[in-house]
Amino acid sequence: MAEGQQHPLKIYLWIWLLLFIISFFSYMVDYMQVQGMLRWTLILIFMLVKAGLIIGIFMHMKWERLALKMAILGPPVAILVLIALMSMEGGYIEGSRLEHYGESTFVPEAVPHHE
Repeated sequence: MAEGQQHPLKIYLWIWLLLFIISFFSYMVDYMQVQGMLRWTLILIFMLVKAGLIIGIFMHMKWERLALKMAILGPPVAILVLIALMSMEGGYIEGSRLEHYGESTFVPEAVPHHE
């Protein structure tokens, strides 16, 4: 876009309407009392779609250079990947401890109450 040129207002109105529609579906997940993994999957999908629209259009990220997009969006994506890897490793470590040591029989003692 040329310097000083503004985006058409129509784009912002369509995105605004789309955000309301996605929010409606997000609220319907609660209203319909969806349970379990489906509930959290739908909530996360709607959240990510809304965040993507807000970042892309209202924060003008759609019109930025690829280098700037990577500089802003790269670190959070890397952190999420590392969190996922640590989560998988934590499950492996817990499983190997249980396999090696068995279930814990430790019962903490009651702490005396002092007045």
